[in-house]
Amino acid sequence: QAQLAESGGGLVQPGGSLRLSCAASGSILDIYSMGWYRQAPGKQRELVARISSGGSTNVADSVKGRFTISRDNAKNTVYLEMNSLKPEDTAVYYCNADLRTTARVTITTWGQGTQVTVSS
Repeated sequence: QAQLAESGGGLVQPGGSLRLSCAASGSILDIYSMGWYRQAPGKQRELVARISSGGSTNVADSVKGRFTISRDNAKNTVYLEMNSLKPEDTAVYYCNADLRTTARVTITTWGQGTQVTVSS
């Protein structure tokens, strides 16, 4: 099996910055795309950004220019650099990965989520 462990959430003032990290571990053969989603209270989970194994990115319009997604393939880790944070960015942020296990099974797995709160 494979697991994703997120870190880096917390409370930040409007205009501030945070960096989220998500490390994949377990019986992993290959990691394809990785991404970040978020879910605010009373709202559906939405895509924030995704990055392919080759580095191509897809970033939501609502965060474009403020958030940057990157990955370190050697560490099986994806990052989300969040700048100019706004109160509307407050949500639980979930890491996601499409990967192939050592059993040659392709799965989509999720992290447990990390809370990001933007408030003065």
